[in-house]
Amino acid sequence: MISVSVDMFQTLAIAVGAVYLGYFIRKKVYFFERFCFPAPVIGGGIISILLCILHAAGILDVSFDETLKDVCMVVFFTSVGYDVNVKVLKSGGKILPRLLMIVAILAFAQNGIAVAAAMLLKINPLIGMCTGSIPMLGGHGTSAAFGPVLEDLGLKDATTICTAAATFGLMGGSLIGGPIGNGLIVRKKLLSGKEPEENLPKAEVRITGPLSFALSPAARHLAIAVGIGSVVSVLISKTGLIFPKYIGGLIVGALISNIGIYSGKYKVYAAEVRDIGEIMLEFFLGIALITLKIWVLADLAAPLVIMLILQLLFMVVFARFAVFPILGGNYEAAVLTSGVCGFGMGATPNAMANLQAVTYKRPYSTTAFLLIPIVGGLFLDLINSFTILFFINLISR
Repeated sequence: MISVSVDMFQTLAIAVGAVYLGYFIRKKVYFFERFCFPAPVIGGGIISILLCILHAAGILDVSFDETLKDVCMVVFFTSVGYDVNVKVLKSGGKILPRLLMIVAILAFAQNGIAVAAAMLLKINPLIGMCTGSIPMLGGHGTSAAFGPVLEDLGLKDATTICTAAATFGLMGGSLIGGPIGNGLIVRKKLLSGKEPEENLPKAEVRITGPLSFALSPAARHLAIAVGIGSVVSVLISKTGLIFPKYIGGLIVGALISNIGIYSGKYKVYAAEVRDIGEIMLEFFLGIALITLKIWVLADLAAPLVIMLILQLLFMVVFARFAVFPILGGNYEAAVLTSGVCGFGMGATPNAMANLQAVTYKRPYSTTAFLLIPIVGGLFLDLINSFTILFFINLISR
């Protein structure tokens, strides 16, 4: 087998190529366009499948440098912080507690399904936990954190199993979120009638003036926020709480935005910051998808595959018949539902990609783009961690 090492710059170039490929295929293939599949998922998925085939055939093994993946992720979530202002939070006040309730229900349900399925299949319930909310709601980060905990309880290779399950969830959450959100909007005709002005597509609410004049200070603001945010993330980690590394940037971005808006001391370039952030999200997802080691899933035994499919089916049913009506049953609820599918089985960046895919050529949902990263970044891991510990203690007695 030929082994090839790809540095971070080449990795980024391949990821961007995957994004271009995804947009090209989505434009040409009606199925992908119709059901709102994110372009980075399409192109990155094709490349990762091709690399999996080459690896399985013993022809080629590619090692990517994923350094820039984390950089792009942090910059994106810092840009999200600029949309977090007091006025918008108040406007989404009724939705936030509902989203938190949904996360809590989802965490308990995923672990309940995992443990029950494991017992029915007559395997160790701890193996079931490897397919529950640890990899589903938690993703790769929580898998890395709780895998060793399960190993200490006697489950060999728990981290590997959790990571493989998280990879499955990452793909599943990206694949079902767009179609579910889009299907709800189309079937229920949620866009019939005139949309309020604040919900017009972003392309129709641009500020005027030379674009470079606005992008330059926006980029400088972002760079400062990312730098300060990294310090905040380190300080938060000192408390012993587990939060994603981008949380500091999100908080600092929100502070810079709110201070500027309410003090009037400097201009906040929210629209331009959002544009930069969306570019970073595409780069992040492109890198994340092309570096997926799909062949790891082939190592999962049949019972694990069954349990993962059960999680996928539950997420589809839960999103369609519980999340959507709980969040209001309107257009924004449909967009939010696609986001819940993203972080409910994968990660918050996947949730954001689902939002982008569903709102592509549709009205921008301020509530969804604000609350999904806040819930996914600030509250999800906290709720999930307590739920995981509850189930681990329950089955370890």
